[in-house]
Order: sequence, then C-alpha cells, then structure tokens
Amino acid sequence: MNPAFAFTHYGEPLYERQRWRLPVPLDRYLAEAMEDWRREGKTRRLWQGDASLWTSHDEANWLGWLTIAEEQLGDLDSLQKSVAEIQATGFEHVLLLGMGGSSLCPEVLSRTFGRLPLQPQLLVLDSTDPAQIRGVAGRLDLRRTLFIVSSKSGTTLEPNILKDYFYEETRKAVGPDLAGSRFVAVTDPGSPLHQLAETQRFRHVFPGSPDIGGRYSALSNFGMVPAAFMGLDVGGFLVRTLEMVNACRPDILLEENPGVMLGLLLGVAANHGRDKITLVTSPCIRTLGAWIEQLLAESTGKAGKGLIPVPDEDLAVPDVYAQDRLFCYIRQHDAPDLVQDAKLDALEEVGQPVVRIELRDKNDLGQEFFRWEFATATAGSLLAINPFDQPDVETSKVAARQLMAEYEAKGSLPDEPPLAEGDGLKLFADPHNAAELARLAYGQHSVTDLLSAHLQRLQLGDYFALLAFVERSEEHKASLEAIRTVVRDRCGVATSLGFGPRYLHSTGQAHKGGPNTGVFLELTCDHPADVCVPGHRYTFGVVESAQALGDFNVLAERGRRLLRVHLGPDVRRGLATLRDQVISALK
Repeated sequence: MNPAFAFTHYGEPLYERQRWRLPVPLDRYLAEAMEDWRREGKTRRLWQGDASLWTSHDEANWLGWLTIAEEQLGDLDSLQKSVAEIQATGFEHVLLLGMGGSSLCPEVLSRTFGRLPLQPQLLVLDSTDPAQIRGVAGRLDLRRTLFIVSSKSGTTLEPNILKDYFYEETRKAVGPDLAGSRFVAVTDPGSPLHQLAETQRFRHVFPGSPDIGGRYSALSNFGMVPAAFMGLDVGGFLVRTLEMVNACRPDILLEENPGVMLGLLLGVAANHGRDKITLVTSPCIRTLGAWIEQLLAESTGKAGKGLIPVPDEDLAVPDVYAQDRLFCYIRQHDAPDLVQDAKLDALEEVGQPVVRIELRDKNDLGQEFFRWEFATATAGSLLAINPFDQPDVETSKVAARQLMAEYEAKGSLPDEPPLAEGDGLKLFADPHNAAELARLAYGQHSVTDLLSAHLQRLQLGDYFALLAFVERSEEHKASLEAIRTVVRDRCGVATSLGFGPRYLHSTGQAHKGGPNTGVFLELTCDHPADVCVPGHRYTFGVVESAQALGDFNVLAERGRRLLRVHLGPDVRRGLATLRDQVISALK
C-alpha cells in the first residue's frame, strides 16, 4: 500500500488526530524512549517479527494481526458470497456465542452501529449466568435465528456449552435435520469445534488465523464475519482501517506514527507510576472501552507489572485523582460530548496527562482496533514482557473445571461457613484474608465492620475491582457503578467493574499476573431459575458458581486482597443493600 493512505480523505494526517499533554517529567521520559526506539530501529524490527524486541520467546509467531486487514480485503469476495447465501434464508437475529477476544469486537460493532436497515440484528452472548441466557433466549424466534459459535481453540467452555444449549433448543424448534443449518463456526482450522461443526453439519466454518491471538483478532474473521452478517460494509470498513495500518509502518516518521507513539506513551506512563490507563470514550462508542480493556490487561498484566485499564468510570473533578493515572480520551468528532470535553480540559489544566484521539465517525473503529493493537505491542516492549501470551488465564479455568468435575461426581459444590451474615448478605474469605480482616476490624464481625476493614486496605496507587458473577443487566450495572463511584471518591483510587465469567478472559490475567495493587470484592448470587446444560449433571448456574469459586481460590493463592459477598437470590435487593453497607463502611 502507498504511504499516502496515511492521510484521511479530509487531507488531515492521522497523527494530527492524536495529541497529548504531559507533565514535564513524563514528557522528558517520553523523549528518551522515543530516542531509544528510533536509534534501535524498533518499528522496523516489530514489523519484521524480531522477538528480541520483547522477551525473545515465541512473539514472532503471533504477529498475523499486522497484515490481516489487507488479507481480509483480498478474500472479501469469498466472505461476501458466503454471507449472501446465508442471509438469503431470511434470518431475523444472529446470535454470537463466544468469550473474550471472540465476543468483544462483535459486541462493539453491534452496540455502536445498532440494527442496520433490512438486516438481521446481531446479538452477543458471553455469559454463563442463567438469567442472562434466559433473557437472550426470550428475544429469539429460533426458527429465524442464525448462531455463530466463535472460539479460536474450539475448546473454550462457555461457547461450547452455550452451543449445546441452543443447538438442543433449535433441534426442538426446527427438527434434527435442519438444526445444523442454523449454525456457523469461526475457529482455527482442525480445532475440536471445526470437527464438531462438520459432524453436526453446520452451514459454514470460517477459519481463524493460527498466528493471531484472540484479543488481536478483531480485524480477522472473528470480527469481520459477524460484521458482515449484521450488514456492515466490511470492504469500506477495512479500506478505512488500512489508513491506520499504513500510518504505522516503519517508513513513517516516528513522531507521525500513531501506533508507536501511543504505545510509547502507555509504556512510559506505566514505567513511571502512571499505570491506571483511564479510558474515556464518546457515548456512541462507549463499548470500545471494554475491548481496549481486554487488550491492555491480558496483554501486559504479567510478571508483576502491567497496565491497569479503567473504562467506564464517570469523570469527576480533578481533586479526586491521584498521580497514578494516564487519561486517554477517544472522541467521536461527529458526536462529541461537551461535558466530557470540559472535564478533560479541567484535568489537563491541573497537570494530569491526557492523550486525545479523534475519530471522524464510528466507521473509524477499525482504525482504533489496529492503533491499540500496535500500541499494546509497543508498550509490551517497554515493559519487557511478552504481550501475546496469557500465562495466568488458564489457572482459573483449571480451578473451575475441577469444581465442575466435583459437582458431576458428588452433586454439590464445596460448602464453607461465612465470616459474617446480615441484611441478606454473606461474607466469605480464605484463611489469610480472614485473619487480616479480623485484625483490621479489631475483632468485630458485622458485615459493615468487615467491609470497612476490607476497604481500609486500599492504599495510594491501588485499584478497587468489583468482580460480579450476576446478570449483566443495565440495572445491575448502574448499582455497581454507584458502588465504584463511592469507593473512588472516598478512597481516591481507580476502580474497575468486571462481570463474570467474562472478565476471566480479560482483566483476569492482570488481576493474577499483574502488580499486586488490586483490592478485590467478588459478588456471587443464587440462581432460583436455573438453566440445564444438555448432557451434564451441572447447570449453567453451577458453572457460574464454579467459575467464581475457582477464580476466588486462585486469587487467594496469589496473595491478593480479597473478599466475597454472596447476594442471595434477589440480586437487585442484594446490590442495593451492598451499596448502603459500603457507604456505611466508608464513614
């Protein structure tokens, strides 16, 4: 491609739509990093797959994302032909069953573009919560629904058991001979899912790229197949994306390379105490923050260091923030939020570092996928880690599988006595955390006293993480955001919110492998209206509980500051009570 593609059709170079303002010390560190990057020819080495840029391990095997946009364009006719044949069937909905890297990009596209005229509506399900599964299933006419089962390895638990459930329900609706025709798969060639798709006569299998990891796969079939099914102009989307790809090539001046410069900013900030990457996005592209969150956390949160992404945290007055933040403002030019503009201006004026990225419109999302992938790889070099592995993700999966196997054998999960009970809440902790909480609570054992003791553990530079194994509804999210805000404002720390099991494939890596600066509050609930998993003794509610307990155990083994709150069967009431208890605890 000609480097001229680095310029938009407005004649404005892409690098001029990425600006920053830093305090003097950070600006000096950035200049030093730029000089080293330029002197060592590191942009060229990145494109050439030089593993010594990171840890000299297998990094060169995971760089297919650098060229996938151009490859997808070259194979566009094949994709469009397959999609046209399927769409001619007249499906009303397309439901993607995935997790992590296979679900977050489709969700960004679905939420950002909405339902396009005369096209099926794309929905995404990446949860084992029974209430969420029933909520999605209730929206579907299974006779007019196409399912995309999306899993790179083909062995991921969540999409596999979701496929089992919906395949059985579809078989009941349309008959066993037609059930397979309602399913397609996106998976690496030869994977167990690929083999199953052939056995069950799926309508189509779209291949993944073995040299692209899940969280870098947005511009591959994992993102573009769902995009095509929802009616997005994938060709135009990818052509615009190539503007960014070519703006990041080694023949572009370092100062004008958007991906490298953003990556240097992220890496320098983290190496000098500003590792809380606070993501502020225009309302129309709000879900982009969750995609970036996974990319940053899972790629860099290892070896006791990393970037801690903070999306969806409502902006406050400057006094609330400590000196551990880097604010990244992704602003949609044609749909700005003037209140956000004013708040970022105020933060900048008091010396907080602010990076501003301007999108012309939502069709620039592909450019952001590539910009942040390139930046994450660059930041990984400065952090001296491998940004393409996820060594701590598997630990929680193993723990959950062990608990599920125990349930299959015994018909129950392990029972444990609570530390405290009150107002419908139960608190649980491992022995080490229980002893520490008892010490901080001076022997008091009420729910409020123990919550207060737990929140006292937050220190300057820490972050507070809510890990919620409940339905991801707007009502629940609002209640949890209220708790985040109270903790941030009273304790002066960054906060994050993850819904399980989704966060296990995202920030879970940073929680366990990143810096030990997190204070975690895990939330679980009962499932009065459960959903069966075909072919198994366990239900989706049991799976979710096992995933929560498994991650709890691994976090405890890693010496993390951790407390679990069980909300009971009425999640709405439980969250309201918890909010009141947190407010009381912080007094």
